[in-house]
Amino acid sequence: MVALGQQHTYAVFQAIQADRRLGNRKFEIPAASYAVIQMLSLTLFIPIYDRVIVPFLRRARGNEGGITILQRVGIGMFLSIITMLVSGIVEQRRRTIALTKPTLGVVPTKGAISSMSALWLIPQLALAGLTEAFANVGLTEIYYKQFPENMRSVAGSLFHCGQAGSSYLSSLLILIVHRTTQGAWLTEDLNKGRVDYFYYMIAGLGVLNLGYFLLCSSWYKYKANHDTLELQLEANAD
Repeated sequence: MVALGQQHTYAVFQAIQADRRLGNRKFEIPAASYAVIQMLSLTLFIPIYDRVIVPFLRRARGNEGGITILQRVGIGMFLSIITMLVSGIVEQRRRTIALTKPTLGVVPTKGAISSMSALWLIPQLALAGLTEAFANVGLTEIYYKQFPENMRSVAGSLFHCGQAGSSYLSSLLILIVHRTTQGAWLTEDLNKGRVDYFYYMIAGLGVLNLGYFLLCSSWYKYKANHDTLELQLEANAD
């Protein structure tokens, strides 16, 4: 969730200092509008996953959901790492072009506008949408299917509490990085900072987080669903 949070903040700053012109070169896409790509990716992928991928995996693996809930969350965490790596590569390219080639002007209080097209932000935003489709949807499913029956009413609240906690954690991480690097990485002018290093650092933390998740998930025992319990009771009765 920390990785997803960066796409709502620094991805917008990247768009501000990139070439947002489109078509006849007179129309300019607002920087904040690029966040729609993440939502579109999420919206388009979920029906494809439910109607195409799940039935295929169900036949191939013999699992009702195609893959387990924890596998879905794990895939989302892996995609978050890829998202941060792609974000770092794109930012490194945007910054290099801004420093070595003619710019398109200067944004007040920000800095020079790179001639790199802001459309290069689409891959990282699309990947962020896929990350959300796997991780967030998987977490929601865990809360509703694996929690005790008398706690289902608060399951959704716990999910949103986790999102809120990740936002605070993201702010704390930015504060720590800003103080540790003495403002060298996260500056108002991205061309003078190293946001790409920040992205790579989050990717590294994501690797550690994924490793810890895999360790914990290997010990996890799924709660039997209602249908499974009925079958077991019928078998015992016979």
